Amino acid sequence: MKENTMPQGFDILIRNALVIDGTGAERYAADVGVSGDRIAAIGNLAGARGETEIDATGLILAPGFIDSHTHDDRILLSAGDMTAKVSQGVTTVVGGNCGISLAPMPEPVRKPVTPPLDLLDETGDWYRYRTFADYLSALEEQPAATNSAMLVGHTTLRAIAMDDLNREATPSEIAAMQALVEEAMQAGAIGVSTGLAYPPAQAATTEEVIEVCRPMAAHDGLYATHMRDEGDYTIESLEESFRIASEVGVQLLISHHKLAGVNNHGRSVETLALIDKQMKEQPVCLDCYPYTASSTILTADHARNSPKTVITWSRPLPQYAGQTLDDVMEAMGCGFEEAVRRLQPAGAVYFRMHEDDVQRILKYVPTMIGSDGLPHDENPHPRLWGTFPRVLGHYSRDIGLFPLETAVFKMTGLTALEFGFADRGVVREGTHADITLFNPDTVIDCATFENPKTLARGIEAVLVNGTIVWREGQSTGARPGRVLRRSRKAEATA
Repeated sequence: MKENTMPQGFDILIRNALVIDGTGAERYAADVGVSGDRIAAIGNLAGARGETEIDATGLILAPGFIDSHTHDDRILLSAGDMTAKVSQGVTTVVGGNCGISLAPMPEPVRKPVTPPLDLLDETGDWYRYRTFADYLSALEEQPAATNSAMLVGHTTLRAIAMDDLNREATPSEIAAMQALVEEAMQAGAIGVSTGLAYPPAQAATTEEVIEVCRPMAAHDGLYATHMRDEGDYTIESLEESFRIASEVGVQLLISHHKLAGVNNHGRSVETLALIDKQMKEQPVCLDCYPYTASSTILTADHARNSPKTVITWSRPLPQYAGQTLDDVMEAMGCGFEEAVRRLQPAGAVYFRMHEDDVQRILKYVPTMIGSDGLPHDENPHPRLWGTFPRVLGHYSRDIGLFPLETAVFKMTGLTALEFGFADRGVVREGTHADITLFNPDTVIDCATFENPKTLARGIEAVLVNGTIVWREGQSTGARPGRVLRRSRKAEATA
């Protein structure tokens, strides 16, 4: 490597790193100089100096990880240090998923808050942003430690426009939702999400979703979907998702792809083949999380088909958070249906997937990584605190599912490319200095189902827009995050 002999000064100089640049290319040794919010130089910077210098001997320098699927809409404002994310090396989060967004809310939210909207705020106090522009302005005026990019949720729009969620929308209600989508896209939303598996959206027809989403086509939006079914009717749900995105004329994101239920174990061979075929016909992408258990609101249908169910929160009976449903039934001295009824509204972790499917979907080259963590659960799924180190440590290093370069690509360059985040997701001169330094020998998730709020190991330092937000195992208190918009310029830069 040629030495840079010109005397240089940087705000931050990281020496002796092994760079994995986020493109899938092999690692290489280099120093990295950061000036302002950008990577200013990469190479042999032995003659340079930095106001802050970090010795990265033995460490990997990678782009900051992009969490493709979060429910961080509220916590970005209520606890902006974003410890659960930056401690994993995450520098950008995508919110507003599964049809659930914190905005818009032109009128006060109905109380009690309709599940699953209560995943963001059960009291409704945070549903205070009348327009999507108001919400994004709040994120910009009160930055978090991470960057953020936001989808607008179809379930949220239904709750605004409809007096009865157990039916399909009327033409006038669809028109009202279209106007809200147009406002959100103009404000900077990156697309529309649906949660068609949830009761408030189950009555929505395919045609309703197509019509509601139409305004985002002019803004090159993304259609992200928690499909109508991820079990016995997965193929039909995939076909519906393909049709919606195709008729609207936008890119499709299949959220947290999985096969739930014993009858569907092994079917990822079939679903990935179908997805792969469809990618040749239209723009399709997908993400997943590295666990065999899912987490969402407690319903009898989900729990009935889960060999094991753990309660994550319960509004009427909070003392049962962290306990299995079987143990709750025993403590209550009642049957299944009665226990579920007494606990609701509540959240749960369901153990319904097979490890072979999880590994097959993770290994599939186009699969991005998204945590799908629920930051307001009392006893959350460990994916909230452990997703990214788990992919690096358990699946890449220990299991050998794919090389470390591939793992990083799935969390960075691939995600930036699919979402259209220009100058993000890669380590290259001139790109935004979102950087994660980690120890490849020790990085691992430590969060468990018993102790889910546990810091990962091996994440040594994290920079967001050129500012250190995590170092020596703790937050620095800095909050340099920005609201990201979608730009197809990323196709040339990721």
